[in-house]
Amino acid sequence: MEGQDLSTLGFDGLTQREWLTTNGIGGYASSTVPCLNTRKYHGLLVAAMTPPVRRMVLLSRVEETVSFAGNAWPLASNEYPGIIHPRGIEFLRCFSRSPVPRWAYQGDGWTIEKTLRLVRGQNTVCISYTLLAGDHPVELEMRPMLALRPIHELMYQWNGRLIVEKRGKLQYRVPPTARTPEVFFAHDGAFASSPAWYLNSIYRRDMERGYAGLEDVWSPATLRWALYPGQTANFICSADTIDFDAALSQADLQCDSVAFDDTTFAPVPVPAPLKRSLCQFSCTVPTEAARQRGPGITQYPWAPPSVRDALIAFSGTYLVTGRFADGLNLLCTIAGTLKDGLIASSYPEDGSGPRYDGADVSLWFVNAVHQYRQHAHDVDPAAMRPLFDAVRKIISAYSEGTTPLAISVDRDHLLQTTDDTRATTWMDARPLTGVPLTPRVGKPVELNALWYNALRIGADLCASDGDAATATNLRAQADATRDAFNAYFWNDVIGACFDVLTPAGPDASLRPNQVLAASLAHPVLAADRCKQMLERVRDELLTPYGLRTLAPSDPRYCGRYAGSVSERDRAQHNGTVYPWLLGPFVTAWTREHARDDAAIATVNDWLRPCLNHLNGPGIGNLPELFDGEAPHHPGGAIASLLSVAEIARAYVEDANGAAVDLPPWARVELDPPASRPSAPSAPV
Repeated sequence: MEGQDLSTLGFDGLTQREWLTTNGIGGYASSTVPCLNTRKYHGLLVAAMTPPVRRMVLLSRVEETVSFAGNAWPLASNEYPGIIHPRGIEFLRCFSRSPVPRWAYQGDGWTIEKTLRLVRGQNTVCISYTLLAGDHPVELEMRPMLALRPIHELMYQWNGRLIVEKRGKLQYRVPPTARTPEVFFAHDGAFASSPAWYLNSIYRRDMERGYAGLEDVWSPATLRWALYPGQTANFICSADTIDFDAALSQADLQCDSVAFDDTTFAPVPVPAPLKRSLCQFSCTVPTEAARQRGPGITQYPWAPPSVRDALIAFSGTYLVTGRFADGLNLLCTIAGTLKDGLIASSYPEDGSGPRYDGADVSLWFVNAVHQYRQHAHDVDPAAMRPLFDAVRKIISAYSEGTTPLAISVDRDHLLQTTDDTRATTWMDARPLTGVPLTPRVGKPVELNALWYNALRIGADLCASDGDAATATNLRAQADATRDAFNAYFWNDVIGACFDVLTPAGPDASLRPNQVLAASLAHPVLAADRCKQMLERVRDELLTPYGLRTLAPSDPRYCGRYAGSVSERDRAQHNGTVYPWLLGPFVTAWTREHARDDAAIATVNDWLRPCLNHLNGPGIGNLPELFDGEAPHHPGGAIASLLSVAEIARAYVEDANGAAVDLPPWARVELDPPASRPSAPSAPV
């Protein structure tokens, strides 16, 4: 948004662009460019009450007015039924996200800069106003608007009593009630008690998405400052007691200060905009708390922690950025959730404990351990022991069969899951009825690609441990899986892979899941079939922002992610575009074309639209998804770790030729490397 004339965007353009800043423990602040909240998830302080979950919207927004000589200019904007009031959007001249959200407002004879800073590691927000220019002092009046409710709920005026207590010089407390948490605020202006409810704020994006979108918020007081040119007014709101001076000082330590060390990949470092976006997801939660409530948020603003997303995004988040210690800590934390061969897949927002509903999550964990071994140098092998043990337990449990999720290896050596009551892969959309909308019961192509990859990785680890017998056995299992995969998954009619082998027969839907059969460290698809498959995927699924989840030629294809909840659920994996899928596709494409100059130029062209979106309308973030049809409107969560991490990884490792070698301690003398498998000679 820097340097863009905001007047060219108009009201709709400004309110469709959403900014985000996070506090490193799951909390955040987010709204539209003019700070007109369009979702119940927007707020200037959304606190993680038991980090990183149990998030609550404490400070929904603020309403500010600048006045002098009998004239008044609003800075805030809000939507009520039939009207936008106030209309501070008319005086907004500039917005910048970096290094912290900043706004410039200008009226007749004055210019004010507003900044918002979150205190890292705390549920505290600092909002400051500086009179940059003017011939005379102005009066700034501000009302904090409190919502005091969980992120998925709405506040309505009620008969309970909300009060304000003075807790010291310029510090105040709103005590908790049976329905609301306590909140603290502090300021360096004048205080005037004037409690009031503001009724019927409209959240237009929620209403468009088929949800309730009408809320009442409560304001405890009016705060006033007399500002002279160059002076700054400060307001702080927190879930905890406030040390005013310390909070202002600590607020400068934003999440953009997360340390990166990507010199390993010089001269191809991660571009600064991608780094800043990745910083949003950096989260510090004690290990035991992380095992119970999740290691961090992977999508903002509404999604709880997803281990699947964190593992798929692992390399882009930690390895290409040089955050090896943080990456190892994450893997060790996740390994601690292993139960019956399954890694926890997600955590609910209420903090009630991990869920085990992903058949692929444990295999993504095995892949992440392998990625770590590839990248991390000078790591004590003893530190890897818990990870190696977890990998062996996962492979053993899957080989023998798991009771949870009904995962087993069939007689044809392919991995299957027969629990038809759950959506056990990443295509996990389910309506309120609970019936998966994209059934994956049977033998999903990506699950078997991950399984083959895990067997090869397990064999390497066992060999490095001196367990030659197990290594030999796992290689034999991998060979059998590879042969069966190429015998049964290849659809010669369309020149691509079947998506799922179901009890009723193969599902010929053209979906992007098959790309993993060519992109993982150990590709299972026969070498002479990869090119044909990738070209088919390119022709029917590739868009400027990622891969479609279903070919437009399919009668179930939904090109728009819009409408009611049920309409969006139906479209979610039936045509919607996911940016993260561009990562494995780029990897497979450059590998297939031997990283020649033409392939590198091609994949850079493919990555460019996502980078442009991040630098433009995305205001520093990539969303969860886009429409399948042009102009490919963004949808879903406004900021996705999976999206940005896979774009970052593909940019560094594939598009710009950064190569990695195994560190000396991880090198293992194995059998001479075999070429990628050829297609079986028997007819398919």
